[in-house]
Amino acid sequence: MIQLEYVLIISAVMMFAGVYGFLTRRSTLAILLSIELMLNSTDINFAVFNRMLHPEGHEGYFFALFSIAISAAESAVAIAIMINIYRMLKNISVDKLEKMKW
Repeated sequence: MIQLEYVLIISAVMMFAGVYGFLTRRSTLAILLSIELMLNSTDINFAVFNRMLHPEGHEGYFFALFSIAISAAESAVAIAIMINIYRMLKNISVDKLEKMKW
């Protein structure tokens, strides 16, 4: 059986990769993927901490399931926004979004 510390290390690496991708990428799609990577890292943490603290309970798994549903809805809305940005500007780079400001 895999030790829980290893899974937490993988989750931390995923979180840092998501933060790095969020801060360095210029494409809105790459930024969305980085956010999804960070959210998946938190889902892993929910499951691992549930197993560590309450092995007989399922609260962490329900939190992870709820988080996955929210992530799916967030992705659908973000992709719809990206499609509208592309229709207006013919580019989805964050640097080109000056027209969208107030």
